Amino acid sequence: MIIDCHGHYTTAPPALESWRNRQIASLTDPAAAPSPADLRVSDDELRESVESNQLRLMDERGIDVTVFSPRASFMAHHVGDFQTSAAWAAICNELCHRVAALYPERFVPAAMLPQSPGIDPVTCIPELTRCVEEFGAIALNLNPDPSGGHWNAPPLTDRSWYPLYEKMVEYDIPAMVHVSTSVNPAFHTTGAHYLNADTTAFMQLLQGDLFTDFPTLRLIIPHGGGAVPYHWGRFRGLAMALGKPPLEEHLLDNVYFDTCVYHQPGIDLLLDVIPTKNILFASEMIGAVRDIDPCTGHHFDDTRRYTHAAKLPADELAAVQEHNARTVYPRLDTLLGIQGR
Repeated sequence: MIIDCHGHYTTAPPALESWRNRQIASLTDPAAAPSPADLRVSDDELRESVESNQLRLMDERGIDVTVFSPRASFMAHHVGDFQTSAAWAAICNELCHRVAALYPERFVPAAMLPQSPGIDPVTCIPELTRCVEEFGAIALNLNPDPSGGHWNAPPLTDRSWYPLYEKMVEYDIPAMVHVSTSVNPAFHTTGAHYLNADTTAFMQLLQGDLFTDFPTLRLIIPHGGGAVPYHWGRFRGLAMALGKPPLEEHLLDNVYFDTCVYHQPGIDLLLDVIPTKNILFASEMIGAVRDIDPCTGHHFDDTRRYTHAAKLPADELAAVQEHNARTVYPRLDTLLGIQGR
């Protein structure tokens, strides 16, 4: 089995974006605010949106299951206030739940949180609870920078995040540390902000002692960990300079990396530097990079080709493609077991 731990609903029906545009417009004209009931998306529209897109590519690439969350760049936590984010998150999460209900053996939902700049993360707990208990969410996306590229939130090790971590531990669910759109013109959203955030999150965790307080907390750093694998020696040296234990002891029982790296040398480096147990297969297909690589003739985001070409031993390849995800996402493992898989 191949489990893709990093999928977003990037192909949602146009009505979703239209509703969001009305919501944003209402920030200066409250009388124009849309009601959640104004969004009408049929099951047939949902089917059409994924069958010709994610499902088609999953079938072509041999991917069995995708962890499916709202479109990352659409989270846009910097827009409006907490109420804005709460209404938007609720709608996006429900759509992902509906897709997963239509295709229960192909998609499993992960929750978007209603984060907002300067707002206590504890306010996200009701939506997280709803998604886990009502929608069967097996993970969440956690934005370390709700400001959209200005980085004025406390680091992930700050105690303000602790109520959220406590809930994650209670539910035994991991978080993918994933930013959203950058409004800072110095940082391109997917080419700079995403990868900067991956690197920044890892360094925040390195500087702190979060996992002393939360030894079972699990965080996935996407996009291959940003610059982390490429500069592993630097981070090892910084850990020493800061008086921290070796990274294998300090972070690697709790921090994982996905395979959203879009060329063979990058995947080879990731697999060579980071222990196999810390790597989860992912593609983020139909995401930031959608074109065909002229050097290979295949889509950049067809990461299954890279993991197979890396020539890992069979047991390590199986760990990356399936078993590590079942360990890091225990609710997913339980669901697959119920399905007889």
